[in-house]
Amino acid sequence: MVLDVNSLVDADAGLISRRIFIEDDIYQEELERIFARCWLFLCHESQIPNPGDFLTTYMGEDSVLVIRDTSGKIGAFLNVCAHRGNRLCRADNGNASAFTCAYHGWTYGNNGDLQGVPNLKDAYYDDLDRTKWGLISVAQLDTYKGLVFATFDNNAPSLTDYLGEMAWYLDCFFDRREGGVEVVGGVHKWIIPCNWKLPAENFGGDAYHVAWNHLSALTSGFTQAPAARQTLGGGTISPGNGHCILAVGADDYAAAPVEIIQEYEESIRAETVERLGRRLLKMTPNVGTLFPHMSFLRGSSRSFRVWHPKGPDKIEVISCQFVDKAAPPEVKEALRVTGLRAFGPSGVLEQDDMDNWEECTRINRGAVTRRYALNYQMGLGHDSFDDGLGGWSSDFRISDSNPRHFYRRWASLMQADTWDQV
Repeated sequence: MVLDVNSLVDADAGLISRRIFIEDDIYQEELERIFARCWLFLCHESQIPNPGDFLTTYMGEDSVLVIRDTSGKIGAFLNVCAHRGNRLCRADNGNASAFTCAYHGWTYGNNGDLQGVPNLKDAYYDDLDRTKWGLISVAQLDTYKGLVFATFDNNAPSLTDYLGEMAWYLDCFFDRREGGVEVVGGVHKWIIPCNWKLPAENFGGDAYHVAWNHLSALTSGFTQAPAARQTLGGGTISPGNGHCILAVGADDYAAAPVEIIQEYEESIRAETVERLGRRLLKMTPNVGTLFPHMSFLRGSSRSFRVWHPKGPDKIEVISCQFVDKAAPPEVKEALRVTGLRAFGPSGVLEQDDMDNWEECTRINRGAVTRRYALNYQMGLGHDSFDDGLGGWSSDFRISDSNPRHFYRRWASLMQADTWDQV
């Protein structure tokens, strides 16, 4: 199949085809050209702190087993037995020195090597080269500030190049204080019948929906909405490579309206500015998306989530709460609780968003409906590259600038045969 990408995305005009959210042939190309090539987030190191610790996740629709082996090295492998293709590990997480397939008993060490094969001497006549049948490793694996990433593409740029200027913005979430962050409260997973790009663009660039979609939370005082008003600083920022940041003003609270949390933020303000730099005096990063499908936020939650695609019209969300490792225990607990109330699977804000993403996916299936482009023209011509922020920045904090950059990157990857063409 040859996609006419130019008919699907016109970022310069702010026009996006509805087809990219609902058609399976486009989705299959995404699996090959985006998820099989880009650097994808796997986990935080604090989720697998000890030798033998593991967790299962996905890269696209490929099941992946992430393991800290006996020597302490982190590896990531396709979670599939080489013999008949059965899912090797069916647990979400745990600790193991080896993994045995439930079908025929092939056993792999936590470094991916094939260690045991039943009937090796009599049925295989001791003629199976086990060194050739270990678990299939990702092509590249690297970490940044405790965040573990991998790609299936040997020719992908380095993680440092892939992150680019986005690395500093990640620091604002995951490395504000000495020691970085840690995950607390485990992992939450749920299914949403929507296309993966809708939540990715929402978290990366949609301040517009807050005053409408989350009206009940705003009027009840459950959350605040600095993104919905014009104050000094803040706005949408596109640091390159499709990554997106929503920032509020430097003096706006990017924290839940809970006294202990706001007092904590005030107490560490000078420390974070000294650690991260005076750019923080211009704005405060509040929400973001690392292309293609990892999002993170502060405000009413300290959480990161991955929008795992399960078809053009379904995703599995993997969501975790994180806290500054140096924060007092009572602050960590307050952040955990407020995060679940806001953005857990039954969170006040999460349910608002899920309902709209589902309807956006469902309604665009119509044969006639999909003929008409979607409007991404807010703020068109009212953004510019800001050297001080390291990216394209909107003149007003509510803008479609970030989604346009997100889909420009999507289109570039979808029509590029090699990384040199991206």
